[in-house]
Amino acid sequence: MIPSFDMFVGIDWSGARGPRLRGLQVAACRPGKAAPALVPPPVGGYWTRRAVHDWLLALRADGHRVLAGIDFAFAYPRHDRGAYFPGVAASPATAPALWALVEELCADAEDFYGGPFYRDRRRPFHAYLNAPGHRGHLFESRRRLTELQCRRITAPSPVFNCVGPASVGIGSLAGMRLLHALTEAANPAAAWPFAPPMAGLTVVEIFPRLYFKLVGADPRAWADPDNLAAAITGWDSAPPASARVASEDEADALIAAAALRRLADRPAVWSAPAAAGPAAGLEGWIFGVEWVNDLA
Repeated sequence: MIPSFDMFVGIDWSGARGPRLRGLQVAACRPGKAAPALVPPPVGGYWTRRAVHDWLLALRADGHRVLAGIDFAFAYPRHDRGAYFPGVAASPATAPALWALVEELCADAEDFYGGPFYRDRRRPFHAYLNAPGHRGHLFESRRRLTELQCRRITAPSPVFNCVGPASVGIGSLAGMRLLHALTEAANPAAAWPFAPPMAGLTVVEIFPRLYFKLVGADPRAWADPDNLAAAITGWDSAPPASARVASEDEADALIAAAALRRLADRPAVWSAPAAAGPAAGLEGWIFGVEWVNDLA
């Protein structure tokens, strides 16, 4: 049974190093049709990953029922090779074990930074990543099942890539550390679809570009206030009083919050991982990607 939520949070994530994470933006909205709004960081001018972690847990502790979508891949592909890192004896068998491994190898890096995982060439995992200064000899452009299903609308980048504008791997490693912390907390969150959603705090993987596309808006025109307002309105939401944003990251957080509020009411969204079979429980699933049999 899907719980009811009283807050929908869209988080445009960042895997960058350093305390000034301009790309990390947060937006939220309540049930109904009120416009989503950007959430200012609790301290200073920028969010940190640790501040996001603390804020989400504080919302839960205050009794809020939160559905939070965060823009990174929750795991690596596994269905295609039978392992995240085929041929490595220490390859984790489950997503939580993968998160724990990333945390173990990156524990000394502040603010959930994931760089040590792809920078340390002594580790066998390095060979599978396209990392800054080194393209692993086992790197492949592998895709999870959810990404294969998603690309009929828009194509996500491969999680093993940590280089260039499509370097989703860097943010995903930092995100896996966040998932480890949230799910190992004293009052843990549910990371869907690895665990069923719960009323307290459920975190799901999002892809803001998909949410623009699903309502016929152009994600490349994020700076156009009319385009952003139309995209948010397409999710049965009032647009912000001003749809003029300072960055693509702000636009992505706003559209994600609005989309989460409507997608949460669609049974087909929640049931898609079950249609995908066991792989979805190992690889994760982009919230809003529905299952189409002829793409399997």
